[in-house]
Amino acid sequence: MSQKWGPPNSDFVEEAKRILKAADERGVTLRLMGALASRMHCQEYAYIQKVLGRPFSDIDFASYSQFRGGIEELFRELGYVYDEMAAKVFMAEFGYVGRLTYEDQINKRHIDVFFDKLEFSHDIPLKGRLEVDSPTIPLAELLLTKMQIVKLNEKDIIDTVMLLREHEVGETDKETINARHIAKLCAADWGLWKTVTTNLKTTMELLLTFAKLNDDDKIDVNMKIQRVLNYINEEPKPLSWKMRAKIGEKIKWYRDVEAITR
Repeated sequence: MSQKWGPPNSDFVEEAKRILKAADERGVTLRLMGALASRMHCQEYAYIQKVLGRPFSDIDFASYSQFRGGIEELFRELGYVYDEMAAKVFMAEFGYVGRLTYEDQINKRHIDVFFDKLEFSHDIPLKGRLEVDSPTIPLAELLLTKMQIVKLNEKDIIDTVMLLREHEVGETDKETINARHIAKLCAADWGLWKTVTTNLKTTMELLLTFAKLNDDDKIDVNMKIQRVLNYINEEPKPLSWKMRAKIGEKIKWYRDVEAITR
């Protein structure tokens, strides 16, 4: 462990900042994702996670494979232990280790670092996207990491609501949820389209059950979800998408992730 950086911080936000600062000093492209990234991006409405009881459990990052060696050195220096068992699981599932998993043995939590794409229920490509925002992945991808989960839970809904309440929906990435980019990804993959549109509609329904949110919150988020859905629906679909759509749910359209998550 480097004397400069000391041991992992017990506070999730401060630890994420410590890691990002160390990566930046090393010239390593590393972007925060997940609930902590949503928190960093939501200055005005960050309280939504708190009032709705959304806890933090781990810290996730994304990078490019060209930085893999530098990231391995980085986390060793920061006091983390490589999880060899997780690597074996990923190898058995995918035939290669597409992410690195580290353990913070002091605070009993783990870190995943994804490379080039996010592999969950669906694949979300990252090529050329990590330069768009910093210190987190872009807002469009932050939203997609939640909406591509087939077995959606309340934590995912809370993060989605907060993200949408804070930001506008449009066609750029500058403090805006790039719905055009989301729509293009969905038009390239019927399975992703199926899961994302289903989850956006589910979020609209569950939004009404959050008693601690006021009417303005609910109206605003509902309107923005509808805007995202409009972009997705209006995006031209290629023949391959239309052919897959005819098959529909007769063939499984998503990946089971229970074996590769905790």
